[in-house]
Amino acid sequence: MSSFNRRTLLMSLAALSACGFTPAYGPNGPAKGLRGQIEVDPPIDRNGFDFVRRLEERLGRADAAQYKLSYTLNLNEDDLAITPAQEITRYNVLGTAQFTIQNVGTGEIVTSGTVSNFTSYSATGTTVSTQTAKRAAYARLMVILADQITTRLIGTSGAWMK
Repeated sequence: MSSFNRRTLLMSLAALSACGFTPAYGPNGPAKGLRGQIEVDPPIDRNGFDFVRRLEERLGRADAAQYKLSYTLNLNEDDLAITPAQEITRYNVLGTAQFTIQNVGTGEIVTSGTVSNFTSYSATGTTVSTQTAKRAAYARLMVILADQITTRLIGTSGAWMK
């Protein structure tokens, strides 16, 4: 890295800290104690498994959790492309995840919310390729929803973590 690039980087970091920017996981960041503190409800199906796995990848698996995350997944499909012969060639997979974070010690719900997003898959190949594409679309959607929740928890943790 050239000295110009280092100097620019250091000046940028100094400017960010001067305007009140604090890294979320930094020493004084609001999310510094978040990792490993949230126990996620166990999954009940394959989509839930993908969802919980991603949350635990991002938030850490809790040993002695202070908080419990409960969730409800609502998933459905919409026909997206229909040929003149009335064959569906593409599907949108729509998903919503409602979540609550509860303080384990007090039972108080400290935050809650809803996130939603979508993915899609093609149904133009063989039965096996279509099923594989469908499964991959649902798995992608679970990652997207879990990431949205994680981002929201990191961003708001200063308001509800004690």
